[in-house]
Amino acid sequence: MTMLSLDIRLDYPDFTLDFSHDLPARGLTAVFGPSGCGKSTLLRVIAGLERGARGTVRFDGTQWQGTSRTTPPHKRGIGYVFQDARLFGHLSVAGNLRFAARRARRAGAQPDEAQAIAALDLHDLLDRRPDTLSGGQRQRVAIARALLTAPRLLLMDEPLAALDAGRKAAIMPYIERLRDHATIPIVYVSHDLSEVARLADHMVMMRAGRVLRAGPVAELLSDPGMADAIGVREMGALMPARVTRHHDDGLTELGVSGGQLFLPRVQAAPGTALRLRIAAHEVILSRTRPAGLSALNILPGTITEVRRGDGPGVIVKLRVGDDDLLARITRRSADEMGLHPGVACHAIVKSVSIAQTDVGTNGTQ
Repeated sequence: MTMLSLDIRLDYPDFTLDFSHDLPARGLTAVFGPSGCGKSTLLRVIAGLERGARGTVRFDGTQWQGTSRTTPPHKRGIGYVFQDARLFGHLSVAGNLRFAARRARRAGAQPDEAQAIAALDLHDLLDRRPDTLSGGQRQRVAIARALLTAPRLLLMDEPLAALDAGRKAAIMPYIERLRDHATIPIVYVSHDLSEVARLADHMVMMRAGRVLRAGPVAELLSDPGMADAIGVREMGALMPARVTRHHDDGLTELGVSGGQLFLPRVQAAPGTALRLRIAAHEVILSRTRPAGLSALNILPGTITEVRRGDGPGVIVKLRVGDDDLLARITRRSADEMGLHPGVACHAIVKSVSIAQTDVGTNGTQ
């Protein structure tokens, strides 16, 4: 059953949001696109904060907005996490959480404060004021506070955008656990493709206020036709993997459908399901299995698509085991190697080319 169905239009003097799409009923849906394409405005429409929006918004069979009536924001059961945490500065962390829980109880819900505190690892922060917290800590509190409103739907508007790389890496595992274990569907806005690749189950690509493409995130990211929308440099496929073992030399062995990969030590127990984002520009192709190379990751595959653009490069899509992989090489190399659909070849991936930020848990396995 469709969880969130939108058919809305909102006109501004220099911009129009014209969005008609059904979002899936579970997991984390990422709304992705460049700044100014209407992502945050879309969340505000879902929340009922944009009075000028026309059309319909339906959630789980209930009409929130239509021609006859509109459900006010406080009655939609939405939790909202903004780019800035927006905590109450005069209250401690515990006070901020209690405020949200009291509002939920007045509405008849029974939020579990202990569970939210444990899930976001806030025990040691409860007595502190927001101005003494780091940016990542404030966002963890903001997420917990949103959860304690007992929402039916969680909206997250670029919650990591204001954080540096270290704090962003520290908070991502909490969002992964929320995605995998909470029963609340999440709509997550971002213009950072690495966040989308690591966190999302489903992806909606926006451009100039409209839906450009939508579908499972692994499917869209492995489509060479997305190069113009995403950017050639950002192209890369998602590959599910599972931790096999940790070796004494500091490498972690991962099992993938097409063989095995070796990465610098991954902090995950054997058996853990992961997803890897492998950048297309970090993949080298060979018609025969190479010998005498320092690269450890060599995966056999079959070419399924060769995408040629106007420039000197091409994007090659391969089927490796049960998964897709992309490689970006020069047009000259593709011609000299005779690459076309159906050709067998080997993909070589450097161990160090897969960044730790491109390795995330995969609760769908």
